[in-house]
Amino acid sequence: MLKELYQYRQLLKSNVRKEIRGKYKGSFLGVLWSFVNPLLMTLVYAIVFPFLLRSSQPHYTTFIVMAVLPWTWFTSSLAQGTNSILVNGGIIKKVYFPRSILPISIVTSGLVNFLISCIIIFIFLLFSGIGFSINIIFLPLIILIQYFLQLGIILITSSIDVYVRDAEYIINFFVSLLFYATPVLYSLDMFPQKLSMIMQLNPLATIISSYRNIFYYQTPPDFLMLGYVAILSLLVLFIGIKVFNKLEKGFAEEL
Repeated sequence: MLKELYQYRQLLKSNVRKEIRGKYKGSFLGVLWSFVNPLLMTLVYAIVFPFLLRSSQPHYTTFIVMAVLPWTWFTSSLAQGTNSILVNGGIIKKVYFPRSILPISIVTSGLVNFLISCIIIFIFLLFSGIGFSINIIFLPLIILIQYFLQLGIILITSSIDVYVRDAEYIINFFVSLLFYATPVLYSLDMFPQKLSMIMQLNPLATIISSYRNIFYYQTPPDFLMLGYVAILSLLVLFIGIKVFNKLEKGFAEEL
């Protein structure tokens, strides 16, 4: 797969650019929606949820913005990536190219949008008075782990969606449930230690907590839990490649 991706690297670059530009094509604000969308979501959560959760978390808007952005990257990539093969069925039946380019392009273009929207986090950190710490050096590591995890999941879901057309809707349902099991609007510190440890088995809980550690709490991430998620992400990616390569052979027939 790596060899083929290298041979078709120009196509991969073109596809990533197409995904980034095409997402906001024809809209008035264009790429600024990368800022506006998560910002509006954050403001809604910041207004509504302190009353529902009765949270006394200092700088609550800043607290949730650094979780909403990676969560948005995960959900948008999963939604677009799952049907990426089906949407491009016409091209797949006519021209040969590594099919894995399609889900990889979705995750990578999502990464670019996430990096752009990270400016929002930096702005909130400055205006809230929290500022920055040396622990920001761990940001690329956390991003890389999340990237591998998402790519592995999407390689699996996109290939299954070709054969099971209801997969997209089932996945959306489970993602909605996962939102409440992931500390986007709350902190794991709210729960007893045993329950908190169980919740951290959710890899996204550890990833989002790691973002909060380096930005909000200005401490290093929990390297033990992050190491567990890193190993899990590589395992999911390995399984994703195997599943995708096996199911890829029947894509043209099913489409």
